[in-house]
Amino acid sequence: MHVTFLGAARTVAGSCYVVQSEGLRFAVDCGLHQGNRAIELRNWDEGNVYRPQEIDFILLTHAHVDHCGLLPRLVRRGFAGPVYTTAPSRDLVEILLEDSAHIQEMEARWRSMKKQRSGGLPEPPLYTVEDAQAAVRQLRVVAYGEEFSPAPRVRVVFRDAGHILGSAFLEIWVQEGPRETKLVFSGDLGRTNQLLVPDPWVIDAADFLFLESTYGNRDHKNEATSRDELAEAIQYSYRHGEKVIIPSFAVERTQELLYSLYLLAKEGRLPADMPVFLDSPLAIKATKIYREHTRFYDADAQAILAAGEDPLAVPGLRLAQSVEESRAINEYRGPAIVIAGSGMANAGRIKHHLRHNIWRPGAAVVFVGFQAQGTPGRRIVDGAQTIRLLGENLAVRARVFTIGGFSGHAGRSQLLQWLGHFRSRQMEVYLIHGEYSAQQELAQVISERFGYAVHIPDYLDECTLEVGGAFQLTSRQKLAPRIDWEFLLDEVQGKLGQVHERIRYLEQLEATSQVEIRGSILDIHSKLLEILSELRAAEPTPLQDK
Repeated sequence: MHVTFLGAARTVAGSCYVVQSEGLRFAVDCGLHQGNRAIELRNWDEGNVYRPQEIDFILLTHAHVDHCGLLPRLVRRGFAGPVYTTAPSRDLVEILLEDSAHIQEMEARWRSMKKQRSGGLPEPPLYTVEDAQAAVRQLRVVAYGEEFSPAPRVRVVFRDAGHILGSAFLEIWVQEGPRETKLVFSGDLGRTNQLLVPDPWVIDAADFLFLESTYGNRDHKNEATSRDELAEAIQYSYRHGEKVIIPSFAVERTQELLYSLYLLAKEGRLPADMPVFLDSPLAIKATKIYREHTRFYDADAQAILAAGEDPLAVPGLRLAQSVEESRAINEYRGPAIVIAGSGMANAGRIKHHLRHNIWRPGAAVVFVGFQAQGTPGRRIVDGAQTIRLLGENLAVRARVFTIGGFSGHAGRSQLLQWLGHFRSRQMEVYLIHGEYSAQQELAQVISERFGYAVHIPDYLDECTLEVGGAFQLTSRQKLAPRIDWEFLLDEVQGKLGQVHERIRYLEQLEATSQVEIRGSILDIHSKLLEILSELRAAEPTPLQDK
């Protein structure tokens, strides 16, 4: 049996793991690669890597796009099998894939216009709305806890992972000859005591465990403290007459924020005259789906419903569906709370709200989820003094709050607690869906505490799971080619020197040409300032050096 890691290997996006066994080939998840340019290019490399026509079926752990967002691309390229998931995930996947497809089409149109203006050819989208709709038609609903067989020699059970509504971890039994091997894929595990959703289910046996490690090197603050921090951010901006800007994922994080604001209002800590703008058509749709699947809520949320109230109903909530309604928020004067996507500030309406507010002393920017490397959110959290958004360099003068307790992921202690239920001493553990530094720390703790062999596969690595539990890892591709920074920077400096030598000729050009060239050089200057800001934020402090 072979397992190939096609995503979320030493990264946190693009989850996809392909299992091969005696002519059978299936995948766990099929996520969109997100992050820097090099990582996102992987979305276009599905032919030789994924081989969609050869995949028999897909098991989908939950609806986040980093787990389901590449499904339309695979359908477009020939995948015709069923995709199994839970009822809430099925409905959430539908709206998320349609939204993702709209984004792909819009970005392709923009890139095509830009290329055609310079004589180039139009560029196709990664996939279309039609592709997304075709993928949705291949979804098949399964229930928690009920065993089913998607193919001969394979048995599967979905268990509640407590991450978002409908999320699951998977128990998979694969028969090879006389031996049956059990694989467990954690998907994204939720933290205990999370709002709205139940705690993750626990099991005690596996031969091979594929464990997420997003927060493998740290724990979250508890929920009460996180709500206190949110109240602090609200009061800070309310006192200064400014806005609280919250980049938020449309699914789970937005609903948990609404629940938290509902509780703050009940506690008298949400100013009655401070409106809450939900500026995300996708989040509005997702909230509606949450309300349609209340039977999957946890006991506390069920009790609120039984009392005739709605934990997602916030006093003063205003929904912004249209672009005009979104723009009107920036014209609103006075304190307000603005929740908009995306959660890492790398797309969507949140970029406009940050552009209008991040430079304002007295405003607050609240991050309530993981910020991947290379995203604007990560640069802000890491302390960048300036950030480039929508072609403009902006000073970061707003107060930045990072509230880890709102994360839908288990922290390190919760991951270890969940792992502690396993009794299979010979189990092999593979750490997935995490940054390498966090995975290394978690691997050491797991080895020391439980004695398990722990592996950290890289992108395109292939594991051979031998009968008897033997392990072999074959690296098929190295993704970190050496960058000759000295040569690159010398080249840039040399070109700037050549421009400097021609100042006399620049001054003799027509005024309009001089202005255009000046603008280009200012763009280069701004980009260098942004890079320097990021590098300064990444420099270790003297304490870190020790």
